[in-house]
Amino acid sequence: MTAHVLVVDDLEPNVKLLEAKLRAEYFEVSGANSGARAIELAKEEQPDIILLDVMMPGMDGFETCRRLKADHDTCHIPVVMVTALDQQEDRIAGLDAGADDFLTKPVEDVALFARVRSLTRLKMMTDELRLSHATGAELGILTNAKLAEFDTTQSCILVVDDDPDRDETLFGVLPDNYEMIFEADIKEALSVLRNQRVDLIIVNMGLETHDPLRLCSTIRTLSETRLTPVLAMVRQGDTRKLVRSLDVGVNDYLTRPIDKGEMKARIRTQLRRKHYIDQLRTSFQVGLELAVTDQLTGLYNRRYLATHMANMFDPAEQENQPVSLVVMDVDHFKQVNDTHGHDVGDCVLRALGQRLVQNVRGMDVACRYGGEEFVLLMPNTDHELAAMIAERLRSDIESHEVIYGKDAGQKLGVTVSIGIATANVSDELTPEDFLKQADEALYKAKASGRNRVCVAA
Repeated sequence: MTAHVLVVDDLEPNVKLLEAKLRAEYFEVSGANSGARAIELAKEEQPDIILLDVMMPGMDGFETCRRLKADHDTCHIPVVMVTALDQQEDRIAGLDAGADDFLTKPVEDVALFARVRSLTRLKMMTDELRLSHATGAELGILTNAKLAEFDTTQSCILVVDDDPDRDETLFGVLPDNYEMIFEADIKEALSVLRNQRVDLIIVNMGLETHDPLRLCSTIRTLSETRLTPVLAMVRQGDTRKLVRSLDVGVNDYLTRPIDKGEMKARIRTQLRRKHYIDQLRTSFQVGLELAVTDQLTGLYNRRYLATHMANMFDPAEQENQPVSLVVMDVDHFKQVNDTHGHDVGDCVLRALGQRLVQNVRGMDVACRYGGEEFVLLMPNTDHELAAMIAERLRSDIESHEVIYGKDAGQKLGVTVSIGIATANVSDELTPEDFLKQADEALYKAKASGRNRVCVAA
């Protein structure tokens, strides 16, 4: 796997050394000699990962990392601090600043490259979600998300460890509102993952009764946990197992003996990223729904109807069953808007949308076609059944006044005219022609005095 790496260090020889090593592994590399320049290049080039020195004049690595993580354009880029600082408080400060890892020089090349590859995979995985989210944000549908904004306290953490002498008080330092689940058996752990929401999985790489790498691999193959972060606990100096764990999809690691402060910082980092990805996935689904949904009524929109009708009239996809199309129009709707205002008109449309949903079957497709016009697509329905359903709908709307006003104290009677067309899939009728037939029946209903149902000849 190749990636674009941004190396940040105020000493040119250090940049050149890391650049040479990374290029030998076929990574694309660019360099920056200050924090300000690093932020500038991160926005311009959007690298896959940033290797950041801490001790720099002016803006140090901690402040640089904080600014990168606070900016929507760069918060998703993984940051690894590579520095000579070796105190535990420095590691915790780096993780608290938002760094994804903190490596102390001298760093073993094989461990560094494995870390770069694992974080690059994470970055590439989120890029597509970010792209769809950005499109929604540009259209005003969605708001931008930042890693730092997420509350990670209401989270569930699963710990897989079969050591009978494990010190559970180590995990007691976490906030009480973290839900902690301990499992020694892999089968039980997988059952938990399949049956409840888990935000973080901690795996002891020293499991005696099971292969921990096999467990991590299985976690990455399950649809429920493919994106759930995994934190590995590895003994100090066990580089081989650390590299293997990163290669099979582990997101982060802790070396034993474990420092409580570092563990809290790494858990917080992983949970923040998990909630960030969850929001991106959710917003993608919301964007899809908004693309085919009418915002005012909550019904499907005209775009969805066109696609659905085209599929329904495909003989290769459907049996030769009758299909009915119901077109409904609000009587004298312009008068409603002119007399009572557009806010009351919107209230009427919402109420009719609700009536439509309440009076149709689960297999029917109800849409707002535009303005005050609604369409109901009814598969496997002949004209007699369609007319019966349409008459029930017309009568229901007539008998229920629309309630509106600040105190819901005002009422308005509304009626609708309805036109119906029925065809078979084998009739070689285009969706446009089918809709025109239903429209002609609607015009007939209006011309006949409104508040009635007419069926196309």
